[in-house]
Amino acid sequence: VGITAGFGHTCALLANGSARCWGDNSAGQLGDGSRTNQLSPVTLVTGLDSAVALVAGDFHNCALLADGRARCWGWNDNGRLGDGTTVDRSTPAAVSGIGNAVAIAAGTAHNCVLLADGRARCWGYNATGQVGEGPGGAGRFTCVSVDGLNNAVGITAGFGHTCALLA
Repeated sequence: VGITAGFGHTCALLANGSARCWGDNSAGQLGDGSRTNQLSPVTLVTGLDSAVALVAGDFHNCALLADGRARCWGWNDNGRLGDGTTVDRSTPAAVSGIGNAVAIAAGTAHNCVLLADGRARCWGYNATGQVGEGPGGAGRFTCVSVDGLNNAVGITAGFGHTCALLA
């Protein structure tokens, strides 16, 4: 259904809502419970049986689930996994404080979701204000609301920025 690529790894979203990843696994970004690099696709260990979207940052991945929640795995510096910690995860971990999301975007070290009501929530590295609450240097370990954004219909993220398409 879809494919996404990070710095040295690639993941594919399958029609049944599961994912398979391959390549560099130095931070657990393949999601198979190990840190062993893989030359061929491996199935994620747990947590993704209903994914509808899959995105990759440099050394992490996030999936949007059919119920509007999100899960992330891989390198967790600056809180890029959104689980409230900086612990790397080699299997998908739930992102704190997300429900009713309809789209997801990954930047190099931050992520954002678009909610059904047009608001956005972001987490991770925030040196240049890419999570939407002004430059703050350190990361946001759980998602925060993007200031002043309430009518978005699309969202995307890059190296140190995030953009939203407004209605």
